[in-house]
Amino acid sequence: MSIDPKPFTEQTVLITGASRGIGAAIARRFSSIGMNVVIHYLQSHEAANETARSCMSHGSKVLTVTADLRSKEQIERMQEKLEHHGLIPDILVNNAGISHYGLLSDVTEEQWDEVMDINLKGTFLMSQHFMKPMIARKYGRIINVSSIWGISGASCEVAYSTAKGGLNAFTKALAKELAPSGVTVNAVAPGAVDTQMLSGFNDQEKAALENDIPVGRFAQPDEIASLVYFLALPESGYITGQIISPNGGWLT
Repeated sequence: MSIDPKPFTEQTVLITGASRGIGAAIARRFSSIGMNVVIHYLQSHEAANETARSCMSHGSKVLTVTADLRSKEQIERMQEKLEHHGLIPDILVNNAGISHYGLLSDVTEEQWDEVMDINLKGTFLMSQHFMKPMIARKYGRIINVSSIWGISGASCEVAYSTAKGGLNAFTKALAKELAPSGVTVNAVAPGAVDTQMLSGFNDQEKAALENDIPVGRFAQPDEIASLVYFLALPESGYITGQIISPNGGWLT
């Protein structure tokens, strides 16, 4: 049986890649109830600080941390810093990721490895390190930010689709492994979201993309954050191993 060790508002959430976009929206959503928020970033120091200031305006205790999620050693140092500040995550949101657009024939081995390492290996290392205290407490939430392309695949995004498809399988398998410990594992797999990830498309391509979406628009980061927040709630403890895709009817 899972045990909620503390009131929800007193829990700690760690969001990777939270300096901007979906990650920043998730951080703001949790901070809106005064929860402790840990904002991870790699290089976007100023953007992370801006997100932190926004979160602190709600009265949340906020900590920014930097680490290359491909490095076990850097993750361990980040974990030590969190423990020093008394911020052991009850909720882990694996949001950090990169995309790659182009023909598979043009993808270099280095590009392939980078997409796999950041999207998949980073989630593996983060989950492996931070699930241990959750197991000990018999309570926790791991929420992975995937993509619609991990479900259906996308032309010219083979590497990205492969990484997110692997993330979905990781989610389902780990959910079964951790269920007896009261830890849920789910993935949110958005469709097209109005973030920097769409910067590689020109206006004509974006318009064509929007026309393919039944609701006729891109998602806003706050809409994805709301679903992540719902899955983190104590009363969502019977939902695990799910890949939920908020995509405006694009994939049904």
